[in-house]
Amino acid sequence: MSYKLKFVKKALKEWEKLDGETREFFKKKLKSILKNPHNKRNKLKGFENVYKIKLKQKSYRLAYYVDDTEKSVTVLIIAHRDDIYKKLGKRK
Repeated sequence: MSYKLKFVKKALKEWEKLDGETREFFKKKLKSILKNPHNKRNKLKGFENVYKIKLKQKSYRLAYYVDDTEKSVTVLIIAHRDDIYKKLGKRK
C-alpha cells in the first residue's frame, strides 16, 4: 500500500521556490519513497521517524517524517545541507 504525501506549510513554500530540475529530482525520489518510506541508510540522526533525500550536486536535503499509523509521508524541510539540522530542530 502506498503512503500519502503531505507538506508542512514552510516546506511547501520551500518546494515552490526550487528550480525545475531540483523539484523534478525530489519528485521522482518522493514517488518511490511513498511505496517504501523506511530506508535505514537515509535515517536522519537525532530524529524519530525522520529521513532525508540528498541532492549532492546542489548540496540540498529534503527531510520527511513517516507516520505509519496514518500511512503518510510529511515533507518537513527542504534546505542546504549545512542548515537542515538547525532549521529542522526549530520546526519539530
